[in-house]
Amino acid sequence: MIVNLFRLIVGFVFLSIFTWIYRGLFLPVDSTPQTWILLIISGLIGFTFGDLCLFQAFVVVGARISMLLMALAPPMTALIGWIVLGETMNMKSWIGMVLTIAGIAIVVLEREDHHEENGQKRKFKFNYPLWGILLGLGGALGQAAGLVISKYAMKGYNAFASAQIRVIAGIAGFIILFTIYGHWKNAFRALADRKAMSQLSLGAFFGPFLGVSFSLLSVQLTSTGIAATIMALVPILIIPPSVILFREKVNFKEVIGAVLAVSGVALFFI
Repeated sequence: MIVNLFRLIVGFVFLSIFTWIYRGLFLPVDSTPQTWILLIISGLIGFTFGDLCLFQAFVVVGARISMLLMALAPPMTALIGWIVLGETMNMKSWIGMVLTIAGIAIVVLEREDHHEENGQKRKFKFNYPLWGILLGLGGALGQAAGLVISKYAMKGYNAFASAQIRVIAGIAGFIILFTIYGHWKNAFRALADRKAMSQLSLGAFFGPFLGVSFSLLSVQLTSTGIAATIMALVPILIIPPSVILFREKVNFKEVIGAVLAVSGVALFFI
């Protein structure tokens, strides 16, 4: 929760500086009240509800299963987009989505082995806590609903200014949670960690600033289902830096999953 709050605050600073230079407005004061209300709802659903569910799912069922459940965000987005916005996807786009999700599933779904007391290994079966599964699905639903509401709210409005409003809502949501759960003491203590703060600032530049703004620009220019599918490529895109920066080894299964996922995305543009 501390990371979530601080990255949104730093991201808001980057967004405000950019919009002041690019639009001449430090805050999105040119937005209509309806756009403000809808984007605030989108920010609360996407950032506060969705991210909180996802981060808690990491704790309950682990990162890989959580990311696998997040791979359900694209079809959820396409379904909500069809219901709310009347968007449709042709057969080629649906095949591309299925291929991409299958590729992501191959990469993030890994059989885990655990040592028993007698030294023997046992396979870890899919008996994950229902609460953890629901949290992961909540994260995917939050992302899906947030994107669709954002597209409906923005229409022709600036994507970076829209991201500002969503981030403001996310910050407000986490401030409320911090007050309810009494996290302020830990939050102020974290500010003293300069190394962590500098790394968090760099993450905020690429996340809430560029990532969120480009995601909103993406849903403006294409269907929400296609945009969400491309955004779900994080487990694939993280492979090269993992190999280059952390010297992690990539197995054959991950290569196949990456090729399958990228091939699915390519179908959107052929």
